[in-house]
Amino acid sequence: MRRMSAADIDAVLAVEQDVQAYPWTRGNFCAALESGYLCLVDEVAGELCSYAVLMPGVDEAELLTIGVAAAHQRKGQGRAMLSAMLEVARAKQLSRVFLEVCVSNPGAIALYRCAGFAEVGMRRAYYRNEAGSEDAMVMACDLPSSPSTLNETTDKDAQFWPGAKAQAIIDSHSARLQTTAAKSLVVPQAGEGN
Repeated sequence: MRRMSAADIDAVLAVEQDVQAYPWTRGNFCAALESGYLCLVDEVAGELCSYAVLMPGVDEAELLTIGVAAAHQRKGQGRAMLSAMLEVARAKQLSRVFLEVCVSNPGAIALYRCAGFAEVGMRRAYYRNEAGSEDAMVMACDLPSSPSTLNETTDKDAQFWPGAKAQAIIDSHSARLQTTAAKSLVVPQAGEGN
């Protein structure tokens, strides 16, 4: 994982337009970069596979968008990106991360719940859809001051935005995802099974 740059916007937009019913625009991503929000991307074999944008507040943050290319879904990419965002927020000593999710997206809701998010509210008619509109579930994840067991490298003094410690957190998640993916590949040896 690494910070998103302006050079990534075309690839991010292509994924965003493919996987989101109502995608962000080029202007949205440019504004996020210009505002100094935490914008991360991840690649597999040189191909952009996931991205996310986190907007910090005084002591809280909001996950504005997260996406995984269709070819890379259900392979741990979304979980890894979400985990990296939460760890960096924790390193900045933010106490909570919020997000909105379509009530009709059970896969995303399950992912967020597994990461520690819980429903805290509902925004009526928040998203547009073919029927007119759809509610958004507001979810929040409280961040304990101690790092999660997923990333023992996080420390309370890590810098939220670009810096060696924040990059170490991102790199740690990327390495962990690659190790997990390698372990999940089971190749039968000659003479094993049918």
